[in-house]
Parts: sequence; structure tokens; C-alpha cells
Amino acid sequence: MEEKTWYTIKNVAQLDSPALVFYADRIAENIKRLKQSIKDISRLRPHVKTHKSAAVTSLMINAGITKFKCATIAEAEMLGICKAPDVLLAYQLTGPKIDRFIKLIRSYPETQFSCLFDNEISIAEYSAAAIAAGLELSVFADLNVGMNRTGILPGEACLALYKTASDTPGLIVKGFHAYDGHIHDASYDVRKEKWLPIWNILSQISKQVVTSGMPQPVIIAGGTPTFPFYAGEESVECSPGTFILWDKGYQDAFTEQSYLTGAVVITRVISLTQDNLVSLDLGHKSIAAENELRRRVFFLNAPDAVFVSQSEEHLVLDLGTKHGFSIGDVLYGLPIHICPTVALYNNASIAYNQEIKDEWEITSRTRKITI
Repeated sequence: MEEKTWYTIKNVAQLDSPALVFYADRIAENIKRLKQSIKDISRLRPHVKTHKSAAVTSLMINAGITKFKCATIAEAEMLGICKAPDVLLAYQLTGPKIDRFIKLIRSYPETQFSCLFDNEISIAEYSAAAIAAGLELSVFADLNVGMNRTGILPGEACLALYKTASDTPGLIVKGFHAYDGHIHDASYDVRKEKWLPIWNILSQISKQVVTSGMPQPVIIAGGTPTFPFYAGEESVECSPGTFILWDKGYQDAFTEQSYLTGAVVITRVISLTQDNLVSLDLGHKSIAAENELRRRVFFLNAPDAVFVSQSEEHLVLDLGTKHGFSIGDVLYGLPIHICPTVALYNNASIAYNQEIKDEWEITSRTRKITI
């Protein structure tokens, strides 16, 4: 059974607040559990958007993971700095990003980079840039399997576009990318029921590509909610991301996945405005605020807190008249959504055996590192 006070930090007094803390032992355990969840770790392609950290990336590389997925040029460059062998920038590039992508490929030759396309204009722009640079760009067709934000719908038009890209100079078409982030039901059975038609589509389109005389496509699919299903299919690369730090939202929703929460935000009581009200230094700038107020953070040492208000630098809680907190007391907050929370911090303090001993840069929270 998980230790109830795993989050307490012996030397927390040295941390200014608000602060982001990573628990190194729990991160290492999550990497171990991810590897144990799949027969062939070469099928793992973790998304780095959750942690954005070169230090965490290096832990995964040292554990034998060689493929990664990201969403920004900065995240891709962070992976290049870490000498990750294979990186999918899961985004369709436009404007200056195409030139930046070419520079990325030239700057980090030890990494094989690829990106996405879903239309003929992008195919033509990629081709022109590749030919001008004397390179060949590796690309994946982006499929719309229900998110309805990017990608081409599966069908004849999709296959025609795939063939067009395959016949275009300067491009190497590797396969298909499909993200099904709209499937996030708490029920395992409901998720699987919604996932199965998507898997059937991916299987069918893969066969159609081969039947048409083109090479067997690589399929990169899914995120954390559907990871257990894709992990059971031998012909797909899986892209979980949140597993590395987990969070309160996923802990509550996806109970079949036994990852450990590995990050908290540290905040302090700064004012006691009424007998029952406690004001903390944890505002919008310190915790992901895209959810409604009560679904932003869960306090491990104040689990019954009622959320009253939040502004840029303050969070007001109703803890009842007998809460026992004083000015300067520390609360340990478990983010509901860890990914955008991490992006609010330049660095994470690192806890080993419940003691802060290091600090890791959140390397790619910026939009630009050098490229």
C-alpha cells in the first residue's frame, strides 16, 4: 500500500513558494512500470509534453527507450540535445517552423526527426524546403480519428494523399499518426468500446497501403487513456505522456493504470482573512487553471478544502473554523492536470527520499531554445 505521507519534504523550509517538486524515486518507478506494461519497449514512443525536462528524458533514454514524441520545436530540440535516436514532432509545420525544422535536422544529426502532414499544401512546402536544403524529410500522415482538430479523415482521400506524399521528391513517408484524446471516459470498458472502431480503421488503412504496393506503414497512436489497448497490439507504437508524473485527474479516472503521482506544487498560507478562510500563494500563474476552480488542485494535507476564489497570485480556501493552519504553513498540492502546470515553472526542485537535493530545468517550456 502506498505510503500516505510520501509527499512530505523534510527540508521544505528551504523552498520558496509556490514551487514545483519532482520526486525522483517515483519518476524512476513510473518508467519501470511503463516498460513492464508492454512486451517490446521498442514500441514505446513517450510524449515529452508532460515533463519538458532534459533530465527526465535522459532517465528514459538510460532505461532503454529510444523513440519519443513532442509537440513543439523546443521540445524537439530538447530531445536532440539529449541525443534521442528517434523523434516525432507531432505537429503540422507552417511558416517559419519549416525552416526551423530544417535547422533542427542539421543541428542534431544523431537524431532522426519526423513531422506530420494532412494536406497537399504542406506536402508541397515540405518538399520545396527539403530539396532546397538537400535533405529528405521523414513525415507521417496525420489521421483525424475523432479529435477534430487536425488530420485527414480516413478513407479514399486519405489514401490518395498518402500516395501523393509518397511520390513527392524530398519526402519519406513513414506511416500514420492518430491521436484519440477525445476518449477519456473513466470506465475502462467504455473507453475500450470507443477505441475499438478506431483500431479497426487503423488496421484497415494499414492493409490498404500495403495492398496498393507501398511499404508497411508505421502506426503511432494513442495517449495515456487508450495506452492499455494499443499496448496489446504488436503493430503499433504507443505514445503515453502523463504516466511519467501522473496527476490527480488521471489517478481518479484511470484506476487500471498503477502509476505513482510524482509531482506536487508547494504553497504556503499567507493570510487568514476570516476564521474559516485561508489564503495561499498559489494563483493562476502557479497551477493549471483551464478547469473549473474546484478541479485545479487537490491538497494532500487538506483534502476537504473548499475552493472560494483564485486570482493571479492567490488562492482562497474555506477550511472550516478548526483548520489549525497558521501563517507560513505549507500545503502540498497535487495538480489535477500536471502537463500545463509544469509549463508554468522554469525549474523543478528534486526530492530524493523526501528531501530536496537537486533542481532540474524545465528545458522546453520555452518556445525557443536555440533554433
